[in-house]
Amino acid sequence: MVAFADSAHFLSRLYSSFSSLCTDPEVSVRRSAAASFHQVLKLISPNSHLVHKEFLLLLQDDSLEVLDALMNHLEETLELLLLGEDSPMLPELLSVLLLAEKKVGSSLRWRLHEKLLQQYSCLARLLSGELLHQSFSHRIFSLLITNKVLPVQKEAARTLCTIMRYNRKQEQRQEMMERLIQDLALGRSYWNRLRFLDVCEIATEIFSKKYFSKYFLIPALELAHDPIANVRYKLCQLLPRLRLCLCLPADKLLLQKLDFCVQKLLCREKDKDVVATIRKTVLELNKLDLSEPFHKRQERDLLDLKKKKEETVQLEMEQLEQDSDGKVTSDRHTERKRRDSKTSLTFTKSVSISSPVAAPPSGKERRKPKLSRSRSLSSQPSSSKPVNSDRPVKVKDLSGSFRLGKSSVLVSKDATLTTSHFTMTTQTTSFMPILTTEPVLWTTEGTEVALWSRAVKQWSVAAG
Repeated sequence: MVAFADSAHFLSRLYSSFSSLCTDPEVSVRRSAAASFHQVLKLISPNSHLVHKEFLLLLQDDSLEVLDALMNHLEETLELLLLGEDSPMLPELLSVLLLAEKKVGSSLRWRLHEKLLQQYSCLARLLSGELLHQSFSHRIFSLLITNKVLPVQKEAARTLCTIMRYNRKQEQRQEMMERLIQDLALGRSYWNRLRFLDVCEIATEIFSKKYFSKYFLIPALELAHDPIANVRYKLCQLLPRLRLCLCLPADKLLLQKLDFCVQKLLCREKDKDVVATIRKTVLELNKLDLSEPFHKRQERDLLDLKKKKEETVQLEMEQLEQDSDGKVTSDRHTERKRRDSKTSLTFTKSVSISSPVAAPPSGKERRKPKLSRSRSLSSQPSSSKPVNSDRPVKVKDLSGSFRLGKSSVLVSKDATLTTSHFTMTTQTTSFMPILTTEPVLWTTEGTEVALWSRAVKQWSVAAG
């Protein structure tokens, strides 16, 4: 009906009928209204604020069927409704979206819960990251830890990574990253550690290689020492994806850590499923650069370059915002100082005007202090020579002490340099694996070790 009637006359002719359909007592009618809500918005797009109330009513509907129909096109609906962050319905909309998620989460409809979280990830592009960090991030992180349905947990991880990706505040991203490592990678439950590996798998698709290698790679490789075999099994499956995130020769040290992790799993693993998986993974890693077609590798590199550019632009925008905020605060500070100086100037002027002016002394009074001053100067003994004779001795003593202090400072600096050089060399040699030309066969079946050492040698030669 909106297509036949003019959208300018929607309020006068069709709004009452559409509103009654959205609040109809029959569930099937409300479900049909929710399914076609995005089409109505497209037709009345300049006047989308007219149906804000009906959209909020459909989100708060008691029937989950209505909410399911509304979730199919939620991204298009929100793009048409949220024309800016200054929208008057924004605070109420965020609270209603959170209530809808809690209502679906308390039910047994886990597929609807998964769809809802998948649609909520579009909010990262439509709203500011700071607003989403305050309202959504903590709720989605709690779903990642407490929810027992695996597809819901994976979708919560994807939504959380998307919110982190589009958040401009470096402090908030760092806070969420530290929380992921503390509560998931270093969590007491093996279930949380498995979820961290799921987050890493999703992060390889959302973030650039540089960002992933900086924040996710080392905590993931540390799980090779995990006491639970399921965690090590999941890490072995993830190793080819981790290898693809390395950019040689810049990530040469990370390649050595990956090599150390693979050697440890090959030589010391006792669980038969993990051993079979790591052997299969080593063969896959050995053929990784040869089996992949060139056009796929080029597409992956172009996509990573695009992500890297977006992240650098995001950091530059954040720096500009910080500079503008700092400029505003400095202008306020200088304005406050100028006002304070003005008030102090007026106060001193008023004090000088109010104080009485002293009369100049007479001629006789001027002569008396001059005479007394000349008498006091003539009566004092002259003691300038001994003072001048003592001066070079003091300068010599001071210069000698300065030389001693300088030499002691130089000695202490040399000592600290030697000790720091010793500690640095011991630290670097302690964790770096030794890549020999001959494969070290610690197990009875050493074919996988030989293949892996040969692959690492080829990568290091290509990188160097």
